[in-house]
Amino acid sequence: MIFKEEIVSRYKQIQDEICLALEQADGASKFEEEIWNREGGGGGRTRILQNGNVIEKGGVNFSAVHGKLPDAVKKAFNVENDDFFATGVSIVMHPKNPFVPIIHMNIRYFEMDEQTRWFGGGIDLTPHYVIDTDARYFHHLLKQTCDRFDPSFYNKFKQQADDYFFIKHREETRGVGGIFYDRLKPENTGLSFDELLNFSVEVGNTFAPVYTELIDRNRDKDFTEQEQEWQYIRRSRYAEFNLVYDSGTKFGLETNGRIESILMSLPPLAKWIYNFQPEENTPEADTLSKLKKGINWV
Repeated sequence: MIFKEEIVSRYKQIQDEICLALEQADGASKFEEEIWNREGGGGGRTRILQNGNVIEKGGVNFSAVHGKLPDAVKKAFNVENDDFFATGVSIVMHPKNPFVPIIHMNIRYFEMDEQTRWFGGGIDLTPHYVIDTDARYFHHLLKQTCDRFDPSFYNKFKQQADDYFFIKHREETRGVGGIFYDRLKPENTGLSFDELLNFSVEVGNTFAPVYTELIDRNRDKDFTEQEQEWQYIRRSRYAEFNLVYDSGTKFGLETNGRIESILMSLPPLAKWIYNFQPEENTPEADTLSKLKKGINWV
């Protein structure tokens, strides 16, 4: 119980610090908070920022829930016990300017008993326009965070992000990836649960400096209606992934989570244009050419 309380406390602190950093970076809007309780056990703090100078819509959510697992989730996890505890911070930012990327982060802890518990999470970047220097900067900071705990983490988790954030029906990655990991525990990492908690927190602490830097680099760039149209098309790909493949969305819906909090990841505006194909040798075509697995950004 003490370990769970410590995770909850540190995750709440990460939520507070990231919200403050994003409000300062945006310079106009403030987060609106909703405190909610889950039928079945637990609850959370949903914080949404809308119509800011930089952020059109974004959420920084904390939850700590417990109760009984639905049969479908028990089967997926291949467990007999149905008591669970799960806590985490989940973030998605949809910016106004097409040259500021969408970003997603999730850090989480799941427990059923002393033998069945683990950490998961990651950060990934979804630019509307892939800017190589931004992608390299993003991956470089993630590698630094990983290397402080295990030199093998970055390459392993980067490959897992490439595989996970892949829109199979489009045959393209959602963005330029990042890191993704799941079911980290002492048996498969060589780190203690305390060390894994520290790693999870450090991943969370990477978010604010990396994203505020990317905001500052791109927030004042001029853009055309055509470039905004491309932004809306790329947002539609983001929505497709989250609704079709995202495991966090599925888990939230199957465990009777709060719908508004779960679906806050969807963009405020997106467009599905029939069979859109960018012209050759355009920035849009260049971006599509870089939505592939296995690109080495460091």
